Amino acid sequence: MANVIITGTSRGIGFEMAQLFANEGHRVLALSRNALTIARLKHENIDVLSFDITKKKDLDLVEDYLNANWKTVDILVNNAGKLLNKPFLETGANEFEAVYQVNVFGVAHLTKLVLPKMPKNGHVVTISSMGGVQGSMKFPGLSAYSSSKGAVITLTELWAEEFKETGPSFNVLALGAVQTEMLEEAFPGYKAPVTALDMAQYIKDFALHGHKMYNGKLLQVSNSTP
Repeated sequence: MANVIITGTSRGIGFEMAQLFANEGHRVLALSRNALTIARLKHENIDVLSFDITKKKDLDLVEDYLNANWKTVDILVNNAGKLLNKPFLETGANEFEAVYQVNVFGVAHLTKLVLPKMPKNGHVVTISSMGGVQGSMKFPGLSAYSSSKGAVITLTELWAEEFKETGPSFNVLALGAVQTEMLEEAFPGYKAPVTALDMAQYIKDFALHGHKMYNGKLLQVSNSTP
C-alpha cells in the first residue's frame, strides 16, 4: 500500500480522491486550508492537516509529520489551486501574485520538501488545466490562473529531466471541464460532462500506475471545451 499526499482535499476532486485512495487501503495525508470537511469522515486511513500551501509554518508542519510518521512518500498529488476570474486591467498586482503563490510557488515548495522522502519509483502528479496548454482555447479573465497552470507544466518537464537518474517520476495532467465549485466560479452556469468523482478516479489510477509508462509528460484529460 502506498503513502499518498494530496493537497486541496476540502472539496471537489481532492476530497473524492482522498477517499478513493483510503478505501483501497492506501495511507493518505490530506492537506487543505479547510480541513473540517474531510476530517469529519473520520476515515482510519486518512490523516488531516490544516494547511495553507503559501505559509512556511504549514510546510514545516508537514515536514514534522513526515519525519514522525512516514519513512517514505510514494505519491504526491499537487491538486490545490487558486482561481481568479477577473479582467486583466482590473487585476491588482497582489491578486495576480496570490494566484502564483498557490499554483506555482506553493507547488514548488511542497514538492521540494517531499522529494527527499520519495523512492525512485515514486510519482509526483501535478494538476494543471487545459487553459495552461499552449495552443489551447483561452478565455478572458483567466490571465493569472491559466498562465500559472502553464508554468507548472514546464516545471514538471524540468523536474523529470533533473531527477531522471534517481527518480521519482513527474507528470502533469491538464484537466478540462469538471463539475466542481471552481468551474462554477470560472464559467457560471456551465454544466460539465465529467463529475469530480469521475476525474478523481482517473487521477488516482494514473498516480498509482502512470509513471510506469510516462515521465515528464503532459497529458490532456479533457473531452469538452472549456
